[in-house]
Amino acid sequence: MPKPNPPLPLDEQLCYAIYSAGMAVQRLYKPLLDGLGLTYPQYLVLNVLWREDSQTVGRIADTLALESSTLTPLLKRLEAGGLLRRARNPDNERQVVVALTDAGRDLRSRAGCLADALIETSGQAPAQLNAMAGELRRLRDAIYSRTGDWSVSG
Repeated sequence: MPKPNPPLPLDEQLCYAIYSAGMAVQRLYKPLLDGLGLTYPQYLVLNVLWREDSQTVGRIADTLALESSTLTPLLKRLEAGGLLRRARNPDNERQVVVALTDAGRDLRSRAGCLADALIETSGQAPAQLNAMAGELRRLRDAIYSRTGDWSVSG
């Protein structure tokens, strides 16, 4: 039996580079999100709804690669904060539709500061950041296409 290769040092592993870059971005965003009264996962949910309002819980969960059971507490907190409302789909009572309130829609313009902070703090041009994001999406999609675990719906 062949001897397995030892793992690379962390700073040479792609997975760690992605993880640590994600942590750096979340740390940059945290004080800005605190000012908006949001956590990072709540911000992600709102982003999905800012792109297309009135979606089912299942569709939002699929877009974010989350289980509905993980998403529900986030939605409840956002609803309690007056940023969205949840209602049963009259055409299918098993589905819950999530829609932004006026306050949730208004928050979108204030949340633009996150992208500006990333551009300024990273020293990267928007085109560079967009290119990196595109490469990471292609990597994600390639992995999921071979594992069948998740597909991008948004």
